[in-house]
Amino acid sequence: MGRMLLHCCCGPCAMYPLDLLTSEGRDLDCFWYNPNIQPQFEFDRRHENLQKACDHYKIMLLSEGTECMQEYWLAKSYLDEYASRCEMCYDIRMEEVAKFCSENGYESFSTTLLVSPYQQHDKIAEISDKKAVKYGVKFDYIDFRPGFRQGQDMAREIGLYRQKYCGCIFSLEESKFRDKIYKSFEE
Repeated sequence: MGRMLLHCCCGPCAMYPLDLLTSEGRDLDCFWYNPNIQPQFEFDRRHENLQKACDHYKIMLLSEGTECMQEYWLAKSYLDEYASRCEMCYDIRMEEVAKFCSENGYESFSTTLLVSPYQQHDKIAEISDKKAVKYGVKFDYIDFRPGFRQGQDMAREIGLYRQKYCGCIFSLEESKFRDKIYKSFEE
């Protein structure tokens, strides 16, 4: 088994996959590329908590991109090319992950998006498979969902911030926790 690049969306979602993959002896690094996380304060907070999760497992975190793309999301021009904002979001991120994987000597990649029961697994796999072919690497589809609750508990145990929305500004506005989230930005 060659080196794997594990795309990570946040610390809590990384906990179970990292626990599982390290227990299997996988050689891996984590990769942060999430311009979908908005606003900037939330982007920074999730990146910091992912670093804590990686430190917990003594796994290297490689980061690409330091800013959210909130204006791009708000412009909605992506709807000319994609069926939905989620499809666009997966496509943009998996493009960068597969490209980085290929350019930096990794054999395969996967993503912690696959731990969430709220994500579109079929769409993630379809897009990731296309990106893997495009860049000559392998996409490892691993259904991490059975460990979702366990990972959330592990995140709580080490004191990680656990967010209440997917990431983009639209999911924030749609969240039933919207007011509480905005208040947390002020604290």
